[in-house]
Amino acid sequence: MTSGNLSARFGRTGQRGVALIMVLLAMALVVMLAAGMTQQQSVRVFKAGHYLAQQQGTSIALGAEAFARRILVRDYEEDKEANEMVDSLDEFWAMNAAILPLDENGVAEVQIDDLGGRFNLNDLVAPNGQVNTLAKERFSRLLAALEISEVSVDALIDWIDENDQTVSAYGAEDGQYLSAEQAYRAGNQPFVSVSELRLVEGVGPETYQKLRPHVAALPVSGVGINVNTATAEVLRSLHEELTDAQAAAILEKRKEERFEDLQDFLALPEFAGLGLKSTGLSLQTRFFEVVSRITYDSRVVNMVATVFRNPEGEVRTVRRDTGQKNRITKEPFTISEG
Repeated sequence: MTSGNLSARFGRTGQRGVALIMVLLAMALVVMLAAGMTQQQSVRVFKAGHYLAQQQGTSIALGAEAFARRILVRDYEEDKEANEMVDSLDEFWAMNAAILPLDENGVAEVQIDDLGGRFNLNDLVAPNGQVNTLAKERFSRLLAALEISEVSVDALIDWIDENDQTVSAYGAEDGQYLSAEQAYRAGNQPFVSVSELRLVEGVGPETYQKLRPHVAALPVSGVGINVNTATAEVLRSLHEELTDAQAAAILEKRKEERFEDLQDFLALPEFAGLGLKSTGLSLQTRFFEVVSRITYDSRVVNMVATVFRNPEGEVRTVRRDTGQKNRITKEPFTISEG
């Protein structure tokens, strides 16, 4: 075999080897691309499934909210029929958390919390911008009842009022907040959420947790404190001479029989000689929180809605919050499909 033939043969063999290597490289590239596409597709499928489950959970939470609103409407209708327009903690809506089985994929939990028995932070400043003296005194006594000394009521007033002048040396306006490590300004408007308290001068995590069960941030002022649902600490805030023991005694009497008339409440022996007036007190609740926790397809959706029930019994939603967890606290009551 001549050298020319050998060269041609080895040339063709080399070309076939190069071609084979190119094919293998192309196949490897295709495999890598396919693997990457499969992984991306899996991520997309997971995200789509998660989004769908979240949307389904949110839709169910809105349904649970509508269910709770219907309960409040029915409560109003029953009170009206009995001619007893009174809201108390022994009523069906206040006693338990309703458990609604969905199907094999999940469950809906919903409870209604009363806001009428809490101190409304927005009562501190009247709509005309003037400080509500009675509300200020009551909130100061609430702080004392909770043994909170690091917070001044004036700091809350400054947070609400529109001006940038402190009401006293114990107040707090932009000057204090802008000097913080993460600077911000005073709200200078009514509280939208109780969680805003964490931004107020002097309110640390422990103080916030003490205050939270006893206060509300209602969008209006002047609705009054429901004496049938108020906590012992809120009752103590009604007068400086009311003791822990007296507040506890009032709660025990309320368990036996709710107050049907404010005069019956004011006539309690615990208030004898105190001159307590009915100003700012009520027997009804206008604002409630509907707390929902939806467990669906191994995912959890939380929703807290503030609802308002007007004097005609109509219930509408004021706002919703999906950032609160662990709010279902009442004993469960399972509602069957039948």
